[in-house]
Amino acid sequence: MIYNQCHPLSYTGQMRCPITTEEITIEVNDREFSLPAGATLKDALKAAGVSYKPGTAIGILKKAGRRLAEQVSEYTIRTNKGEIRIELESFDSPSRKLWAASFKAYEGTPLRWAGPEAVAFGPFEADLKPVRGVQNFETFDVLFGAGGFDSKTTHLIFSRKNHAAEYGSPKESSFAKVVSGKSVLHALSRGAFIQKIEPLIKWEELAEKCCTTELSTPLEQGMSLYTQVEVSLSRNAPAGAEQFYALVREGSFSVDFVASSFISDVSLQREPVPYENFEPRAEGAISVRTAGHGTGKIYVSREDRPSSLVHSVVGHVTKGLELIKLAEQGQKLAVETLPPQLDLLGRSFEEVEPVLSAIGVKLVKDGYSGEDAVIVRQEPATTLEILGDAKVSAYAVPSSKLIEVELYPEAPKSVDFFRHSLELKTKKVGALPVQLVYENTYLFRAEKNAVRYMEIMPENSPKGKVLAGEIGITNQAAKRMGNIGVRLVADELFGPTGEKFSSTNIIGRILELEKLKGVREGDVIYVREAKGSERGEEKE
Repeated sequence: MIYNQCHPLSYTGQMRCPITTEEITIEVNDREFSLPAGATLKDALKAAGVSYKPGTAIGILKKAGRRLAEQVSEYTIRTNKGEIRIELESFDSPSRKLWAASFKAYEGTPLRWAGPEAVAFGPFEADLKPVRGVQNFETFDVLFGAGGFDSKTTHLIFSRKNHAAEYGSPKESSFAKVVSGKSVLHALSRGAFIQKIEPLIKWEELAEKCCTTELSTPLEQGMSLYTQVEVSLSRNAPAGAEQFYALVREGSFSVDFVASSFISDVSLQREPVPYENFEPRAEGAISVRTAGHGTGKIYVSREDRPSSLVHSVVGHVTKGLELIKLAEQGQKLAVETLPPQLDLLGRSFEEVEPVLSAIGVKLVKDGYSGEDAVIVRQEPATTLEILGDAKVSAYAVPSSKLIEVELYPEAPKSVDFFRHSLELKTKKVGALPVQLVYENTYLFRAEKNAVRYMEIMPENSPKGKVLAGEIGITNQAAKRMGNIGVRLVADELFGPTGEKFSSTNIIGRILELEKLKGVREGDVIYVREAKGSERGEEKE
């Protein structure tokens, strides 16, 4: 049977994969499935029971079998005590070929013995020819050794320091070197075992790969599909984790920039977050920039990078790292967060109480407690702190004080200012204090004084008439820049903040205008974007 090669066609990610077999075997998120010849990406998702998020990209990798295995030179060995990375040497070595063919079989192998010179995992049976006699080994050598010179009791040995010993190793001795995780190697002791071994494939060097949203893409024998990224958030960075929750609120990560060592989403650029967690930005690390240009941007590492004083590590990719490496600029990736976010804002007590009770979190009710109560504040504010305390205080107001707004895409800079000022970019509900009420006009001033560092250039200024309920912001053509206003009636002379049209930017409208009636100076109303209102923050 002749198999045709799978060739990427263009930036669209479509692949031409003629199928000549009656049945093919593919992997979806590391699970194997059999499909009929001619099956498409859509068929594979259905067979795997994957709930596909429309518009998100799926990574496709065609494995190259033995040829690929022999080309891989680096492997990660994950133990219950930490992670070790090795780099293979001696390309023609029988031990290297044995490793490439059998490394998965060593998963679950326990630590047999540990000494000052070396440690050994095993035993297991292997096809090797032990050699008698003392051999010299260097620090961090990796080799096979046969206990009692019997290949049925082979061990995987790691050298801790320069020494000479008789391990029953093959003639060529070591076949790899430990290149990272050296402290882990020295700390290994009784009870350690190998959990998982994974090849570190240089994805950019593989020709037969793509990342696509085309569900009609045909599949071929041996392909691996990756549909989503699973992220575990760090308890060492509760505020930064909450920033990531906000970023993927809709279940996806936008690939706004791609580099060899990372991808990034700039949706929350300029949204400040404290520095919390100093650790290396290992492959799969999620980090947020906390200072300088790009503050608030979130990165996912494709390669190991050192710690940074301006990049706080907030979590790690635990599944789907392949998708991170295959992603292309402009795509969206489906994301699942662990633990799930605990966001009570905009919900009722009756809605959140059973959820919190099920995970052992005590709910303390504060504020208004009527049947129409809506939660507008929570303390602690972050999911990880709530889980750590096993307690959350929720403050509620009558639903009449929660106002839904629709924001206009015609005023992107001003809408960005509004969202930033009310923290709607990171929270579902924002507070807006009432500054002044007169006749049919309501003036507001956000608690966050964003006018100190953000411009409000004239845009979407009214022409002819301002409609009742439209939201206006005074732009920098007037002294009271940053004032937010709404009128209950239409006006043909002045904007919602009482300024002339040229000093007014119209950013949206209130959907339930009657809720403003009865609001007084000094009150606080709470604002939520209406479902379907475009949340797409300005990208840079």
